[in-house]
Amino acid sequence: MPTPPENRELSPYTGWTRAHWETTADRLLLAVRPFASPRHGLIDLPGPRPSWSGARSDGLEGWARTFLLAALRVAGAKGEDPYGHLDRYAEGLAAGTAKPGTDDPDSWPLTTDTRQAIVEAASVALGLRLTRPWLWDRLDDRTRRQVADWLRPALGASPVDNNWWLFGLTVAGFLQDAGIDTDRAAATIDRSLARVDDWYLGDGWYSDGDNRAFDHYNAWALHFYPVLHAHLAGDRELLDRYGPRLRAHLDDYVHLFDADGAPLPYGRSLIYRFAAAAAPWLGTLTGHTPLTPGATRRLASGTLRYFLDRGATDTNGLLTLGWHGPYPPLVQEYSGPGSPYWASKGFLGLLLPADHPAWTDPEEPLPAERADTVRPFAPAGLLVQTTAADGLVRLHNHGSNHVHSAEAGEDDPGYARQSYSTRTGPTTGPAPADNHFALVVEGRPTHRGPAVPAGTGPGWAASRHTPYPGVRVLSATLAHGRAEVRAHLVLGAPEGTPVRQTGWATTPEGPSAQLHPVHGYPADGEAVELPTGETLQGPGSRTRALHGVTVGPAALFVALASLTAEPDPAPVADLANVRVTGHTLRVTWRNGTTARLDLDAIDAPDPREDPGLREDPDLRGTPDPDDDPDSRDHPHPHHDPDPRDAPEPEDL
Repeated sequence: MPTPPENRELSPYTGWTRAHWETTADRLLLAVRPFASPRHGLIDLPGPRPSWSGARSDGLEGWARTFLLAALRVAGAKGEDPYGHLDRYAEGLAAGTAKPGTDDPDSWPLTTDTRQAIVEAASVALGLRLTRPWLWDRLDDRTRRQVADWLRPALGASPVDNNWWLFGLTVAGFLQDAGIDTDRAAATIDRSLARVDDWYLGDGWYSDGDNRAFDHYNAWALHFYPVLHAHLAGDRELLDRYGPRLRAHLDDYVHLFDADGAPLPYGRSLIYRFAAAAAPWLGTLTGHTPLTPGATRRLASGTLRYFLDRGATDTNGLLTLGWHGPYPPLVQEYSGPGSPYWASKGFLGLLLPADHPAWTDPEEPLPAERADTVRPFAPAGLLVQTTAADGLVRLHNHGSNHVHSAEAGEDDPGYARQSYSTRTGPTTGPAPADNHFALVVEGRPTHRGPAVPAGTGPGWAASRHTPYPGVRVLSATLAHGRAEVRAHLVLGAPEGTPVRQTGWATTPEGPSAQLHPVHGYPADGEAVELPTGETLQGPGSRTRALHGVTVGPAALFVALASLTAEPDPAPVADLANVRVTGHTLRVTWRNGTTARLDLDAIDAPDPREDPGLREDPDLRGTPDPDDDPDSRDHPHPHHDPDPRDAPEPEDL
């Protein structure tokens, strides 16, 4: 299948047009055909191991997730289907639901027996909803009854109390449109949305359950399903409720994409890759987006190209379990060989007609390409930092935790690091943790455990954690341009306790990192370089580290850090002057602007107290013309459940 020619006039950043998206969808769909069961009911893709749900469930997953891609491809073409995608899936639909739960080579597992089948039921239902005139309405009555019977159990209460509620919502939306069990479907929709509303914290951010898990599931699940359902149902009331939330989230989310197209690798299920483009497309589809049409396509096409240009598919054209290519440390136990095809959501833009401005307007630059930005995501306790000179994105984590987090428990590399970027780590396995502050107890660095947000404001974020029984650490990050000030106030550690601060894990072909001691570390100390092995960016990473020891019951450690792809960068010590008085930091950035952070005020017993970061009247400088005008100061979120109370996840 020939690749369409690039169009650099229409798409100066990526060269890609709608034709590239259609061709890519067809290639992905044709590549999985050799792995279909005899009557196309399952797609058993090769892989290193089955998921924890078993091979039969994995075969359904391969079918359902690629069916969603076929549905988006054909629905976007108004039913034109030159490769006969829907005919094959129609045959598989009949075969899979004829004798579900049996050992027939095409049969699907029952949703009552295999919980993962509920997840895949959502993709089946959404695909049927999108292609109803060309598939569902042409099925015989027997097959329609079979499919409805297989889907119905998904209308019950979710077996997992997180984004899984939205799978029942999605099944209910299709059954309601098809006139099947409409009252029960309506009740499922109302119940599911009510539960998800419990987790909405404002400013476009949901937690993924009763916890503090903030990651890409906000975009590709928690916003995706309610807003798309409202759009497909033509429910203006629902769209007016959930659409503005999506817009608010996208106002933050667009800052998490590198100029090279990479979405920020943090959180879990990162093997879904370009599913990260789904929410920006959805914003344009529904009119709830801060992005122009040209910027939307530039983001989405940049993300798709980023992965395809870096080996996301193998020699058979199949999506692999990894980031660029295969990368086992990134794969959760719930993922099987068909799991990466949740990336199909990233093709949502094909539902926009070919003459829509998202396809016809010239591409426009991303926020990371336009100006330096330091922006807090207050409900999540996150701080994003981007630099226009290299298009690089960094995210400082002061509030997002995996649901397994517990004080002094094992850390999840996707959630527990202090910082993430679009061009580095995180490190995994036995390698030293990057971007991590630890006590060193009996020769072993402590874990971070859950980060409890302590506040955010223009240019800063802070959190608390308990690395060891009886010891608390108050951490803060201040950022400007490419410079970071990292501060850690250690409270209650025995005198002389060793500590270690690590920096960015960079690969030989990646950006350069710096780490410089400011306060608390030996005055003549220099960062040492640790070998930290392979990361999702490639092999041979190395990570700088500073070492110190506690003095007194409250020991403050401050360092300057930098990550940049600029050639021959100036020393990070030249980018900021940091003065420490007691537990107060006073920072003068290179351009003369200043910030003051009082750590004692942040650590005050009343969590509603203003943390006390303000412009220093004694050191007021000329405002930075590149400072982000959208930086916002928010109060500490009122919703702060204990992550230890969260249920164990059974995720996608």
